[in-house]
Amino acid sequence: MMKKRYASLWFRHLKTDWMTVCKPHLQEVPFVLALAVHGKLIVNASNLLAEQAGVHVGMAIADARAFIPSLHIIHEQAGLGEKILHFIAHWCIRYTPQVSLDKPDGIILDISGCAHLWGGEAAYLEYIVAAFKRHGYDVCMSIADTIGAAWAMARFGNEKTIISEQAQSEELLSLSPAALRLEQFQLNRLQSLGLKTIGSFAHMPRSVLRRRFGDGLLLRLDQAMGFEDEFVTSIKPVLPYEERLPCLEPISTANGIELALEELLIKLCRRLSGEGKGLREAELSCHRVDGKIERISIETNRATAQVNHLFQLFAIKIPQVEPALGIELFSLAVSSVEDADAVQENLWDNRIGLKNPAVTELLDRLKSRDSSCEILRYVPAAHYWPERSIQIAATMDEVGTVDWQTARPRPTRLLKVPERIIVTAPIPDYPPILFIYKRTTHYVKKADGPERIEREWWMDQGEHRDYYAVEDQEGRRFWLFRAGHYDGQTDQWFIHGFFA
Repeated sequence: MMKKRYASLWFRHLKTDWMTVCKPHLQEVPFVLALAVHGKLIVNASNLLAEQAGVHVGMAIADARAFIPSLHIIHEQAGLGEKILHFIAHWCIRYTPQVSLDKPDGIILDISGCAHLWGGEAAYLEYIVAAFKRHGYDVCMSIADTIGAAWAMARFGNEKTIISEQAQSEELLSLSPAALRLEQFQLNRLQSLGLKTIGSFAHMPRSVLRRRFGDGLLLRLDQAMGFEDEFVTSIKPVLPYEERLPCLEPISTANGIELALEELLIKLCRRLSGEGKGLREAELSCHRVDGKIERISIETNRATAQVNHLFQLFAIKIPQVEPALGIELFSLAVSSVEDADAVQENLWDNRIGLKNPAVTELLDRLKSRDSSCEILRYVPAAHYWPERSIQIAATMDEVGTVDWQTARPRPTRLLKVPERIIVTAPIPDYPPILFIYKRTTHYVKKADGPERIEREWWMDQGEHRDYYAVEDQEGRRFWLFRAGHYDGQTDQWFIHGFFA
């Protein structure tokens, strides 16, 4: 089993850093974000310049101005911190698929099995911190075996700390009890008893600690030391079939994207084939250097794990990707998977049908070239009424519950709603001698009928239909019907389909 490793990121000036990134002129200006509390403006966040002058969170704006008369005040939007944190968390997905919010100003990363892609944990930590500082964020980061230890060292240790495996106990003992994420009343009680470090009470009898401070202190202590499990709740569910490819240098060419895509497909399809599965839906996410994500997706008509076919489907859409300054991470995720039966070749019968992969691969390519292209397959339904005698198949392999009706001819194209026509017929039950459809007169040369189809009375009410298959003088064939019995006055004739 892979050893768990976690990273904690703490943004000391999250909201003010974001304001500075959006408005660069604030870099040299002491400013705060103000929030109204019970009718009084309170400092809810301050930048480094304001802090150095003595302004701190919770201070009244009037008092803050006494420290800095020229203090710049910005009224904070509701939920600003959480929105920024969500954006940063999604940006961090390029470093690990499991990212969790640590409100109000932190991010937790499950980096198990990820750091080696950057050359080890030291290089991994340096790369992430440098990336955030380059974007204007002041961040502290720590890596440890437990979430609690990583959180503690990020806030109470050095700016960049890596705790080696199983060494969190030694590192935590010298820290303040606040490093255990305790409630304020617990911290006050520890302070009143003179317990100023974790080491001053960590080895006390558990019964004593439980009696004086409750189970909460023991839980946090055990989580930090690694005696109690704690898990990351990822902002994005990790799909069971997903491959990631980080890039040492940003990729900005179509050829580079194709090479990355091919490598991801080879890994993914090898795994799918080994488990007897194939994908139906997949998405390629391209994480750009500027934080934006370019996405292209594909769908298939039948589950497949054929690398060449899937590559062709994606390749059609690669021109839609805007690499900008470059792409630093590729992620290929499969959102829909089905069992894929191995195709057995037929030695004696060379007929091509829906079982032939070439047919479904052609349909996939047609769909990928034009998203508005609609490809439907129909199966017979257990109804005699024409509109209900067919239904759309959900998959390429779906089989109808009944066989196709072949006793009487049926048109290759059936109108969804029959259309009125004007008909001239000699006597009752005789086929028309001509009919007018869309202002065109068709003279009937051949006809077959009538075929009476009764309405399904248990589903709806109405007249029966008498159908005729007719051919005009130009060889075009139609399926016509008269609704109800002939009465010579209110005959209603319709066209319902076209033969090939």
